[in-house]
Amino acid sequence: MNDATVDSLIPYDEIVQDALRSVVRRVLDKIDAEGGLPGSHHFYIAFRTRAPGVIMPKHLLERYPDEMTIVIQHRYWDLLIDDVHFEIGLSFNQVPAKLSIPFAAVTGFVDPAVNFALQFQPKEGEVLPAPEPEASLPPTPIEDGSNVVTLDAFRKK
Repeated sequence: MNDATVDSLIPYDEIVQDALRSVVRRVLDKIDAEGGLPGSHHFYIAFRTRAPGVIMPKHLLERYPDEMTIVIQHRYWDLLIDDVHFEIGLSFNQVPAKLSIPFAAVTGFVDPAVNFALQFQPKEGEVLPAPEPEASLPPTPIEDGSNVVTLDAFRKK
């Protein structure tokens, strides 16, 4: 028997990461179908702000140039989900913003109400592109709402 490590020609790690990201999509689909979050559930979703396909206001990108965490709890609107991304309206310091986030950009998902957390790694060799100008999303109503939080307390050290 040979002690040498064999490199897999099948990207198992990437396949598992994609499968776990589908958990995030399914959870968002469920709350959308049911008209909101049940009980005390709420979510922290961290994502890479410069990942391909992320669309967010320029002022948020300037404040969070690498990673940002959103909170989905009491006040959010216009939640749209498909197989590759989701869109959501949230307030940041009482300023409404619409975000479009590909699931591939998600780096963490936490539901502290039930102590559930997933953490994702970027795909190997992935290089983040230079920032693009702010894309235009439809205007959103002004509402009080979520604040940005960090997932550091939930990360393994």
